[in-house]
Amino acid sequence: MSAIALVLAVALLHLFFLVLEMFLWTRPLGRKVFRQSSEAAEQSKVLAANQGLYNGFLAAGLLWAAATGQRDVALFFLGCVVVAGLYGAATVNRRIFFVQALPALLAIGAVLVG
Repeated sequence: MSAIALVLAVALLHLFFLVLEMFLWTRPLGRKVFRQSSEAAEQSKVLAANQGLYNGFLAAGLLWAAATGQRDVALFFLGCVVVAGLYGAATVNRRIFFVQALPALLAIGAVLVG
């Protein structure tokens, strides 16, 4: 898989996270993905929307990098994704590493090699 394809895959993941956190947080799919009760989801929906917005910014940066071929921009935003994924894995759930940080690390490797 090419470096651009991996960068785009990470961007698409973060667009999906945006949708989950901003629009589906209190819906059955959002509650299932994040393993929350209706009450917990309702109480945290504003925080989740804010988090989703940040995921959108990460996706926008990655899409910009892929569209323009700017390697340094791609590496910066992928690095941000890795940091966010490591923090989430350390503070929330280890599976965040595999869903968020690992794909970004693979994309970083592809960008550096390519």
